[in-house]
Amino acid sequence: MHRVIVIGHRGASGERPEHTLESYRLAIEEGADFVEPDLVMTKDGVLIARHEPEIGGTTNVAELPQFASRRRSQLIDGEQMDGWFTEDFTLAEIKSLRARERLPQIRPANVAYDDQFEVPTFEEILQLVAKENRDRRGTVGIYPETKHPEHFRQLALPQEGLVLQMLARHGYAEPGSRVFIQSFDPANLRMMRAMTRLPLVQLLEHELGDLNVIAEYADAIGISKPLATAEGVRAARAAGLAVHVWTFRAENKFLPAELRIGPSMSAHGKLEEEIDRYLARGIDGFFTDHPAIGVHTRDAWAQKNIDM
Repeated sequence: MHRVIVIGHRGASGERPEHTLESYRLAIEEGADFVEPDLVMTKDGVLIARHEPEIGGTTNVAELPQFASRRRSQLIDGEQMDGWFTEDFTLAEIKSLRARERLPQIRPANVAYDDQFEVPTFEEILQLVAKENRDRRGTVGIYPETKHPEHFRQLALPQEGLVLQMLARHGYAEPGSRVFIQSFDPANLRMMRAMTRLPLVQLLEHELGDLNVIAEYADAIGISKPLATAEGVRAARAAGLAVHVWTFRAENKFLPAELRIGPSMSAHGKLEEEIDRYLARGIDGFFTDHPAIGVHTRDAWAQKNIDM
């Protein structure tokens, strides 16, 4: 039986504000096989970890008067966004900000960590993973996502070469390296396929599309839970693609009604049972905001199936 990988989604983001070194460190402590940073760019061309280029909802930037004039609106990949954008800030300015919980109503316990942590660079995340692997004699991998690569390319801030350069600097250059590179943008992945043989992952949310075409440039698909039917998993496998599913979260808000416990949307429900449903479909990996639950559930499932 192959080992299903557990990916710490933005770290252990169910327990610490996402995309902070503390979130990634906790995910590693909880046994995640990979940690997943979303990568955006600063004005001076540095890769940093944020969910989106817009950082009003994940930092304290809105409360800093020296940056009030930088609030603006723009269209990014067809979506109108309003706020503060990483490409308008140098790394030094980003480092003056502090990270905040993105979902304060759903994760009030995480709010206690607001303003305690910096916004990390990709370099710092890679250094953290290397240190934790040395200290724990571990093999935790890195699973970066290029966010809005076309947007940044139009700003003369291309991500492709820089991501690969950073990975190579930290020992992720050869096939077999503990790394996956993911993107929603097929053009981004095709560009990187011409530059590397590292595993590439096409992210899909609404439909699977032509899996044979995707297999021409990608090694896996990262799909939303509704797409991860037993039929969908089999079709991907038939095309030679591994299947990684997102995103598994413990709060009632994100669970099917029958797996919720109590009326509060922020209370934890039966995440283990939801993960089991997808493991039964033969997936190869899954993203979770709660790596400890994910690892325990994956291991219990594997043991149960060995015993059968």
